[in-house]
Amino acid sequence: MSTSIPAKGHYDIGFLLLPGFSQLAFTSALEPLRMANHLADRILYTWHLVSRDGAAVTASNNVATAVDQALEPMPALDLLLVCGGLEVQRYDDRATLSWLRRLAERRIPLGAVCTGGYVLARAGLLDGYRCTLHWEHISSLHEAQRFPNVTFTSQLFVMDRDRYTCSGGIAPLDMMLNLIGRQQGLALAESIAEEFIHERIRGVTDRQRMPLRLRLGHSHPKLEEVANLMDANLQELLGLDELASYAGLSRRQLERLFQRYVGCPPLRFYLELRLARARLLLLQTHMPITEVALACGFVSPTHFTKCYHDHFGHSPSSERKRRHERQADLIEPSEVKALSENDSQPPLDGAGESEDVLS
Repeated sequence: MSTSIPAKGHYDIGFLLLPGFSQLAFTSALEPLRMANHLADRILYTWHLVSRDGAAVTASNNVATAVDQALEPMPALDLLLVCGGLEVQRYDDRATLSWLRRLAERRIPLGAVCTGGYVLARAGLLDGYRCTLHWEHISSLHEAQRFPNVTFTSQLFVMDRDRYTCSGGIAPLDMMLNLIGRQQGLALAESIAEEFIHERIRGVTDRQRMPLRLRLGHSHPKLEEVANLMDANLQELLGLDELASYAGLSRRQLERLFQRYVGCPPLRFYLELRLARARLLLLQTHMPITEVALACGFVSPTHFTKCYHDHFGHSPSSERKRRHERQADLIEPSEVKALSENDSQPPLDGAGESEDVLS
């Protein structure tokens, strides 16, 4: 959909920095504005860095970034971007959420980079909109059934009326280049991309994650077909004979294919996909560990714990504990204690019995 920011000569853009924000995503959104001014040889964009209390904000890389102001007095803006990062799903500051709602009431377009869209959704400002987050968080939100009135997509960025949301990494560069192109002309956007040695300005139809064939490192059509089947069936598992049948292969042919191109048996690859999904759910949701196990195709919590420990070197409950330790640098100790109590689960660290990897 078309951008709702009117065409004019000068734009004021605000960046709300949340604790643990992604420095890369923030910089990828800011630098195109600076370069636009430089190449145009005039001020097309100004920007304001905002934090809750006006104090510097520490990014996920532990670099503290000074800001221009606190939430109040409310700046006059043409667009406000929320910059998120680590532990954003735990961010529930009422003053900030209320401030964002007041901006929306004033019809100031709102956006987000990396995981900042989570905060907009929590404030109720994405209901009825299409949006995106970093891919690690999207599957977790779907599993936890959070924000049912929001349509999350796997696109690099989404421009839906007066909402501009973007995934992480360098994807904000593409969103801002598209915005600059619409406002100032494609020639300027392409010149900025050239300055940044950015080979192609990606558009709204581009997706976040690499195709599975690239992650596999091979483009064998049968291998890709089976891997995609596995990825789409992490809870209700398919047996090896079913996978082979869907791909028009024998079981033996399927095993040889994975051994040759992936270097492991197909069931091992399937297990690793499930464990990777489980780790995301442990880190990004409040789901009990037993529910995480079931969501990833494990009928036995003890076996889930054993497989998890064998693969990652620590148990699921230890993963949750590490998350609480990491967030201690981002929020007040009293809040950490309360959140830990809410998330605590019975330990599932016992060694599981020997079972097939699909159980």
